[in-house]
Amino acid sequence: MGEFRVEGLSATGRIVQGVIEAESSRAAKVKAQALATQRKFKLNKVIQRSTFMYTVQKAGEKPLKGEQKAFTKEEVQDALSKMGYKVLHVNKKLLGNLKMAPPATEIVSFVRVSSDLIRQKLPYNEVLTLMVNDIQNPVLRECIKEINTELKQGKDSEKVFIRQEAVLGRFVAHMLGLASKSGNMAEIYESTAKFIERNVQFKKNLKSALVMPLVTLLALAGAVGYYVMDIFPSIAGIFLKFMKEEDFHKQFPYTYWTLKGSDFLSAHYGVLLAAVVIPVVVGYRFFFQTERGMLLRDQYLWKIPVLGPLLHKTNIEIFCRVFYALYSGSGENIEVIKMSSDACGNKYMDSRIRNIALPMMIDKGAGLTEAFEASGVFTKTAISRFHSGSETGTVKNTAQQLAEYYEQETTYKMKNVVDFISLWVNMIIMVVLLLLTLASSETATFHPSVNH
Repeated sequence: MGEFRVEGLSATGRIVQGVIEAESSRAAKVKAQALATQRKFKLNKVIQRSTFMYTVQKAGEKPLKGEQKAFTKEEVQDALSKMGYKVLHVNKKLLGNLKMAPPATEIVSFVRVSSDLIRQKLPYNEVLTLMVNDIQNPVLRECIKEINTELKQGKDSEKVFIRQEAVLGRFVAHMLGLASKSGNMAEIYESTAKFIERNVQFKKNLKSALVMPLVTLLALAGAVGYYVMDIFPSIAGIFLKFMKEEDFHKQFPYTYWTLKGSDFLSAHYGVLLAAVVIPVVVGYRFFFQTERGMLLRDQYLWKIPVLGPLLHKTNIEIFCRVFYALYSGSGENIEVIKMSSDACGNKYMDSRIRNIALPMMIDKGAGLTEAFEASGVFTKTAISRFHSGSETGTVKNTAQQLAEYYEQETTYKMKNVVDFISLWVNMIIMVVLLLLTLASSETATFHPSVNH
């Protein structure tokens, strides 16, 4: 979340000024205009807080360089001048407001080490100071430095961390913000680190299961297309110079139909490519990025043979892991369930829990197990375990057990899925090569007659 300063004039001519937070400049302008309409003042400017690079000097000393966040260049110059410096240069940092998310491994390291230091009863401001001095990634280091500064100023911890969503990620920022207010800070940090690790591992496994086979098949399709449309016609096309088409068809059927296919592809490859690419691009851009599109996408992901059930169980595992970290045992913890469903990584599951399970619990007084079962997104195993946990008062531990169980199951079965998909990719490659070999082998049997 970026900070923006709103400047305007009231109906009486008084200067109106304030600071708002927004995800982008466009969102800030919309928010500022709504605020101006509500408070009845004329909006003049919306200025984003940016990073400025400066060079200053004191009499007889070497020039010093540094960075400072401010809304305008003049603010930086005035602040440095008041400190007794001669300002040589002040310029806005190029791409200073663009924060590239650091690698997940860096965030895991920060969260895990922080957890260990918290367990050793080290004050949290000292933990952050140590991390600032130790972290190598400049974006994450600057992020932690800002968090430490704002916490020392007494700002609300949850808002401080949420402001760093662009760097830490939405879920991590929310979890660490809540941890500062909870009584089990080290445990939440540990669970957050585990969540990031599982998320990274899940994406790695999914990449192994889908991306690499897909790239292999696309490369195969490209190679086959080049061979069939360019190389093969120049060789097999010689047949037609020595034979009638009817005789050619009877004696060399594979070669004949391969050439026909080559002619068709050469004449219509643009249309065929557009027929495949355009629906994918349009569907992704205008449907699957909408709320309904994401719901349908995530719902039918679970129905993919072999891989779907593993995706489903991984979503439940993440839900249970977050639920375990935040569940306090007092009441039904509605906010905990909301946070867990938001973190699970599946829009369909999140929607069913929010729109079916939670209203049942709030409006109808339904129990945890009854509400989860009505949502239709939990497996029978999960429902059974939550039912046992509710009866024995061990819901928190039950959630942890489910998370560990599904982690082991999905990790083991994902390896089998990767092997299964690799087998089918190899079989497809074998069949394609066999068909090309059959078509090409016919050329070896062709002996043109001398009379021709």
